[in-house]
Amino acid sequence: MLIDFIKKITAVIFIILLSPAILATYVIVKTTSRGPFIFKQRRMGKDKKPFFLYKVRTMVDGAEKLKKRLASLNETDGPVFKIRNDPRYTKVGKFLSHSGLDELPQLMNIIKGEMDYVGPRPLPLPEAKKVPKKYHSRFTVLPGMTSPWIVEGAHKMSFTEWMDLDVRYSKSKSFIKDIMIFAKTTYVIMGLVKNKIFDHEEQPYIKNRRLKL
Repeated sequence: MLIDFIKKITAVIFIILLSPAILATYVIVKTTSRGPFIFKQRRMGKDKKPFFLYKVRTMVDGAEKLKKRLASLNETDGPVFKIRNDPRYTKVGKFLSHSGLDELPQLMNIIKGEMDYVGPRPLPLPEAKKVPKKYHSRFTVLPGMTSPWIVEGAHKMSFTEWMDLDVRYSKSKSFIKDIMIFAKTTYVIMGLVKNKIFDHEEQPYIKNRRLKL
């Protein structure tokens, strides 16, 4: 389809335009922590097809192996695992994650046809396999760099609210709606970046908790 081709071309253009920022992020990540710049993880995509999602690494190298030790800190219900102020974050990882800048490598996933700019966020395979069947329509569209879940509150939503939102989106997906969500995401990210630059306070419950490797 023409629209798919246009999305891939715009992804290439975005990578070129953002290359100075990506290069700067590479230098910062590599000089502040050990490990690779890009974090790859198998996620479930459209039609339940697995693919490797790319992100800027925001956590200590080997963070996935430490997940069980942090089970008691999980802030979400359902089969997903998320900690907003994860103690596995590197010095710059929290900023990159909360500002969404760690998602930029997913432009490569768009070029490869594995993701879209907007769509349900792709879950890690073990979590995706536990999603109840009544929500499986979320797997009928390409996963996105951003999603209704992100602009509607993300961590403030329960797993059921999140999945219901994905299902409604997948059943009513449209180009116009995607543009609105993408624009709102840009606004949200700008606000988050501003807050992170001018607000350096840590969340109280995480302030004195440091991960021992």
